Amino acid sequence: MKLRLHFVVDPMGWLCVSLVLGVWFYNTIFVPQLVLFPHYSEGHIPWTVVVCYYAASALCLAALLRASTADPGRLPAEPHIPQSERQHWELCNKCNLMRPKRSHHCSRCGHCVRRMDHHCPWINNCVGEDNHWLFLQLCFYTQLLSLFTLLLDFCQYYYFLPLTRLDQERFATRHELALLRLSALMALLMFGGMSGLFYTQLTGILSDTTTIEKMAHFSNEMFTSKRSWQFALAEVCGTRWKLLWFLPLRSRQPLQGGRYSRAHV
Repeated sequence: MKLRLHFVVDPMGWLCVSLVLGVWFYNTIFVPQLVLFPHYSEGHIPWTVVVCYYAASALCLAALLRASTADPGRLPAEPHIPQSERQHWELCNKCNLMRPKRSHHCSRCGHCVRRMDHHCPWINNCVGEDNHWLFLQLCFYTQLLSLFTLLLDFCQYYYFLPLTRLDQERFATRHELALLRLSALMALLMFGGMSGLFYTQLTGILSDTTTIEKMAHFSNEMFTSKRSWQFALAEVCGTRWKLLWFLPLRSRQPLQGGRYSRAHV
């Protein structure tokens, strides 16, 4: 399956994505320059810490870009409906097109999305069947990078040895606001917000309920059967290989034999 790009023309969404990229850029540029590289050069931290920080930063950026530009599961204007699945399709009363059940019409994007969870302004895209796994990755890697940044900010002032090649008084005067307060505040807000969002998304996946269905108090015995957490995540990520669940630079295929295994539409 080719990587299909999907862009939403929404200035407010672009602004939100720009703010997220700004936070990522700040922590990726300033934290290494002020903490990682100086302490690594003086032997206070191993090179593995530097590599792990940049790996977390790169995976976070990749997940953000993929989640923002990946097709969430947009339905075409004239979908091919197999005869055996016609009973599971319905007519959208907003765009007057046929769509599978559990699809939803996004008023911001102007089209229906298969198994739509919600529209997220922070990625300027819908979260649906085909990019839900990328959104879950984004939440996970943002938590990881934010926690890493918090630990580095804490260690800079309470654990790391003083830098012998730097005037500590001048450093504290020039960089205290930039490093300790602003960086730690952003990391704390991102970690707290993403932790709650990640928990909400994970519980929704395990219970097979989207955010829209939760808000509408959706109840249907067809979607309430218990499943193992491995199968639930494998179905969302499109593969049973657990290592691939953490890699954003790949395409997703519907899981063979899964409940939402679909024909090409």
